[in-house]
Amino acid sequence: MSNQKTNNPIRVLHVLGTTNLGGAESRIMELYRCMDRSKVQFDFLVHTDKEGHYSKEIRELGGHIYSLPRFKVINLAEYKKAIRCFFAEHKEFLAVQGHMTSTASIYLPIAKKANPAIVTIAHARSAGVDKGLKGYVTKLLRSSLKHKTDYCFTCSKEAGEAVFGKDWVRKGKVITIPNAIDVNRFQYNEAVRKEIRAELGIQDKFVIGHVGRFGFMKNHTYLVDVFAELCKQREDMALVLIGKGEEEENIHKKLKKLGTELFGDEQALESKVRFLGNRFDVERYYQAFDYFVFPSTFEGLPGSVAEAQAAGLHCLISDKITREVALTELVTYRSIEEEPRLWAEEILQNAQNAFIRKDMREAIAQKGFDVNTQAVLMEKFYRTGKNPPGSNVKNP
Repeated sequence: MSNQKTNNPIRVLHVLGTTNLGGAESRIMELYRCMDRSKVQFDFLVHTDKEGHYSKEIRELGGHIYSLPRFKVINLAEYKKAIRCFFAEHKEFLAVQGHMTSTASIYLPIAKKANPAIVTIAHARSAGVDKGLKGYVTKLLRSSLKHKTDYCFTCSKEAGEAVFGKDWVRKGKVITIPNAIDVNRFQYNEAVRKEIRAELGIQDKFVIGHVGRFGFMKNHTYLVDVFAELCKQREDMALVLIGKGEEEENIHKKLKKLGTELFGDEQALESKVRFLGNRFDVERYYQAFDYFVFPSTFEGLPGSVAEAQAAGLHCLISDKITREVALTELVTYRSIEEEPRLWAEEILQNAQNAFIRKDMREAIAQKGFDVNTQAVLMEKFYRTGKNPPGSNVKNP
């Protein structure tokens, strides 16, 4: 990769499903905001023609958004044709970074063929796949990916092994890039805590918080079971859920069912839960939480757990999640094979300590998770195409 002869910034294309709120999208946007955009600009190729959560901000920052048809397997020929047409028309990119690894083995080689000078990057951000046929197809498409890209990036050892294989990781051919955050954005603020708790009507409650999409991976079903156990022990419990997704309606139904079974009132549990949808200002809501609970079935490296630590929250998370996300002493792991009662007991035993909010920003930054530092390193990589910044997070 070489610098352009003009004073224009070089352009890097990020390939995603949408520009909506999500783990990968949020991490890219954090980086984008901190990048010197006079030198490096981001553009986005997404698999939808709908406006997303970040679309307006992307354009305000100087980025362009392009659309591809959604890949459905049966439209493989149409999908490839659309990609070929796109890269035949757009020669301005010096790098293309594929965060949709399910189809990266299709679009990255086409980009390379259209422009041999382009640097291709496959970025693994998840250590699992969906259930059923969709998951099987994803694994099949990923099987050859490591041979079809210039660089293999990952957010964690587990995600790298899941997408590129253990052997590729062992040989050092996979580069770990931390899911960095703006640590100062999440600094604990007592005034904001009081404001948000008053807004939600939970001033006198012990608040369990969760930030994540309502889908199989995040395991909201187990989270609700844990919450029900907590409510058996304390009347002052509240649960705040930030995110949207296809499982949201099922969680409403489960809360009603458990409320009836345990307390004889279908509203007994649901009335204690706040469904807030997606939030631009999510950092404000971390302040209102007392405990962060995250029982995922699989993850790459969840940025929300890093954010919760930056806010000084005690975090109880699934042992299916990489140890690399334990950036501070605030993280405790438990098995999701255990009875939810044991998770509830863990939370209640540490309830008093949860009110002590420590400033963990420096500790998180020292682990390589400060986005301002990462932006400088990634800018150098994008401008030269050499020496991508490896993580200083030690693999367990």
